[in-house]
Amino acid sequence: MTPMSSLTHRAEIRVTYAETDAMGIVYYANYLRWLEVGRTELMRSLGIAYKEMEDQGTFLPVSEVYCKYHGSARYDDILIVETSVDFVKRASIQFSYRIFRKSDESQLVTGTTLHAFVDRDGEIVKVPALFRAKLSI
Repeated sequence: MTPMSSLTHRAEIRVTYAETDAMGIVYYANYLRWLEVGRTELMRSLGIAYKEMEDQGTFLPVSEVYCKYHGSARYDDILIVETSVDFVKRASIQFSYRIFRKSDESQLVTGTTLHAFVDRDGEIVKVPALFRAKLSI
């Protein structure tokens, strides 16, 4: 296992009306979508595009997700999704997340996702060399 705690990226998101319920509070499942945004943007910042990785035959399905809700986001809030790589193992990677409101820095969500590296047939594969190179591991 390779710890990667220094690898962090921040993405900004504005809550749209469609992402809220009748009370103007963000529907809980939207936070999972924003974890994906954070993860995708972190990888993009490292020069790793999901599309290119998939075109080369490697996929990263979610095998575990954990999400703890600390507060509520509301319509038109600007949120920061802070994403880090926790570790990379032989055939998996774990990301951690913190979502907070930009205006007052209230922590709204913390969580993690664990992903397996798989090929087109869904078979587990080792972390690709290009991925290891971009993460400097």
